[in-house]
Amino acid sequence: MNLSRQLQRLALNEDINFLLTNRVPRAALTRFMGWFSRIRHPWVRDASMAVWRTFTDIDLSEAKKTSFHSLHDCFVRELKPGLRPVDPRPEVLASPCDAIVGACGRIGDDPGAQVFQAKGFPYPLTDLLGPDPRARAMIDTLRGGSYVTLRLTSSMYHRFHAPAALALEHVTYHSGDTWNVNPIALQRIERLFCKNERAALHARLADGTPLLLVPVAAILVASMRLRAVDVALNAQYRGPHELPCDARYDKGEEMGWFEHGSTILVFTPPGFALCEGVDTGHRIRMGEALLRRVAAAG
Repeated sequence: MNLSRQLQRLALNEDINFLLTNRVPRAALTRFMGWFSRIRHPWVRDASMAVWRTFTDIDLSEAKKTSFHSLHDCFVRELKPGLRPVDPRPEVLASPCDAIVGACGRIGDDPGAQVFQAKGFPYPLTDLLGPDPRARAMIDTLRGGSYVTLRLTSSMYHRFHAPAALALEHVTYHSGDTWNVNPIALQRIERLFCKNERAALHARLADGTPLLLVPVAAILVASMRLRAVDVALNAQYRGPHELPCDARYDKGEEMGWFEHGSTILVFTPPGFALCEGVDTGHRIRMGEALLRRVAAAG
């Protein structure tokens, strides 16, 4: 077994992984990496990418660019055109990103609209979204609906796209911590998504159906960029947390990107179901079928 495989295997040890990625000064480390990853020096870039390759299975053959100015430039890379065909069926919501499916299923009918971050670790949407009237109205709409957790690893394509033709009407930014969002942390830290930096994207499909996407940031380069909001949403952001917008997207059109791997939570009201094969551990690519409309009973 080569050194790279040995190091990857070591990193998967639960106790070591948790210690290395969570029992550290997360905020300080994240700020440092945000600065360091942008250094445009060939030696820094090459050494950083060599370390990155050692711990991940990154494949840059799909990247639109063949060379990168910095580690950050590689993180936010675009893909060659045509590599992510989008499911064209109007009743299907496509995956907004490349990801590994985490917890998924039905949103609870209880007052908090309970969902799960991992088996045995529930969290209420009331904690995730907050107490403001817009959040409460969205939660009332989502009870009894469906949710999917989409985890992006550090080596994946980090941009996310519209799962259907939609209008993005409002963004609520929640500043927070930068816990790692890998399965090891999700099985140890209660209500982790409710603690981390995140943005609630309130959208509406072409027929008026509400849709909620919640990108959640994590340790290291914890920053999100949205096409509809011309600022970086990160720990240094000091602007308003309520960001009205009126941006329209075609199905598959890019909505934004993470500046490192993280998670997107997808929530739909009743009337949608998981597509065949979508279950915990399933690897999915942007554009593939994620959720579908189902006929009303009766």
